[in-house]
Amino acid sequence: MRRRIKLISSFFYLGHSPLMPGTIGSLAGLVLYFLVKNNEILYGFLILFLFVLGLIFTGEAERVYKRKDARMIVIDEVCGMLLSLYFVPYSMFSVILGFFLFRIFDILKPAPAQSIHKLTGATGIMLDDIIAAIYTNLILQFICRVFQLL
Repeated sequence: MRRRIKLISSFFYLGHSPLMPGTIGSLAGLVLYFLVKNNEILYGFLILFLFVLGLIFTGEAERVYKRKDARMIVIDEVCGMLLSLYFVPYSMFSVILGFFLFRIFDILKPAPAQSIHKLTGATGIMLDDIIAAIYTNLILQFICRVFQLL
């Protein structure tokens, strides 16, 4: 069971990268994005599926790794990166900007992400990245519509 928890929470052990595991997890989210971006139903299902998997496994992963929101847990970044670009008009500009905005918001944790991050277990792990993704998505939606980057 411990192996399964590590496999899923680290997103196939990508979170075990010695350098920037959160960024690696976000890049994995981008790979998935390119695979599903043209199928809105599959895309939405994938976000929901990863979120539910994260809720199920990340709380246990904290116990396995013996620390709160261990850096090896990156399923939250994968899910958050996908949500960041959901329903955003596709362009390489929006993808690149989305990636950097998501990473910035994930690292800085603007309110209310900072207080939610303090929650114990899976809720704190998953929801602070969801908030970062929502901020990213809203900014991208605004930029794409105001500057008509369709």
